[in-house]
Amino acid sequence: MPSKAPFQILAILNATPDSFYSGSRYFEEAAIERGFSMLDEGADALDIGGQSTRPGADLVSAQEEVDRVIPIIEGILKERPSVAISIDTFRSSVAKHALLAGATWVNDISFGEDDPGMWPMLLEHPGTGYIGMHKQGSIANMQDSPHYQDVGLEVSQYLSNKAQALRLKGFEGPLVLDPGFGFGKTLNHNYQLFSQLPALVELPYPILVGVSRKSMIYKLLGTNPEHALNGSTALHALALQMGAGILRVHDPKEAKETWRLVQAVVHAQGL
Repeated sequence: MPSKAPFQILAILNATPDSFYSGSRYFEEAAIERGFSMLDEGADALDIGGQSTRPGADLVSAQEEVDRVIPIIEGILKERPSVAISIDTFRSSVAKHALLAGATWVNDISFGEDDPGMWPMLLEHPGTGYIGMHKQGSIANMQDSPHYQDVGLEVSQYLSNKAQALRLKGFEGPLVLDPGFGFGKTLNHNYQLFSQLPALVELPYPILVGVSRKSMIYKLLGTNPEHALNGSTALHALALQMGAGILRVHDPKEAKETWRLVQAVVHAQGL
């Protein structure tokens, strides 16, 4: 059985001009309003990022990242102070600013590897939740030539080892693991990894699945991110059936509906 997740639907709110899905790009007041609408549509938490992590994305400065996300975090919490907000960053300085502004989670695509200051910063903020992800390579080169002997086994071992290392450092906050679909993985790697979700769910932490509108969907279907909602919903349903604890999504309404339907079937099976 999967570990109990702290939330179900984590909605993506990108304060970036170059995220791979144009429908997720928002700024300042528009971003705040979109955050409210996502919550109204069924999101349990918001994942706010100021640095695109699509393959080959240009890196902005830490200050630019801070300037993009902090007004959004503050604006949302001013109206809805109880909302769970995650800061999507691999930089400890950005994460610290976000936590001081009221965020309660850090979503780190590098699991502490891109910034050695990330884990010490977490220890300075007891109670902070942390999402650690697997990726192979950097944002600049991760899709150049990803290679695995057994992608499911290697990702599982990586996540398990990193989680154990973080706990040994003294981190006692909530911990969620993300297999990192699309981060240093070919199309085949992504589907091999997805098929092995039941094994990942056996790890003693909630598993987050982030496949929403990604290339593993639209490239297979011969379309684009704007037309990948149906494929996203299909994989979300499969992920939940396999035991995923959290869906990270662009479309919280559809994801929440999928969640309710899958849970209805699971409940009926248990009667």
